[in-house]
Amino acid sequence: MPAFTTRADAFDGVALEAFAEIDTRWHDQLAGLDIAVDEIPRMLPRDPESIQWPEEVTADGAVPLARLIPAGIDVHGQPTRAQIILFRRPLEIRAKRGTDLLELVHEVLVQQVATHLGVDEDTIDRGPD
Repeated sequence: MPAFTTRADAFDGVALEAFAEIDTRWHDQLAGLDIAVDEIPRMLPRDPESIQWPEEVTADGAVPLARLIPAGIDVHGQPTRAQIILFRRPLEIRAKRGTDLLELVHEVLVQQVATHLGVDEDTIDRGPD
């Protein structure tokens, strides 16, 4: 085990912990979903004046916190897996303490997984029927 952990490594651990509970309940339905972390978002709102984001973006006002990229076909005609991308820096900035970060990342993942599965967010914490 390394003696030094970077902020990025620590965030990856928080993301895994936050997703584990969701994955336990929805594992079969999430088999084709990947979770990734990016430092910052590289995207702009659909409408900068009213700051409207598409359904697959979880944001705090003008700042995206996560984005769902649905499964599809790449430029080479190969299938791609669905992916949730968490934006580390905006999430860390909004969390005051370590436990706040875990709760925030869990909340964002719940929203993203609900969008991916097409279910209500409250359903995600309860699990499938």
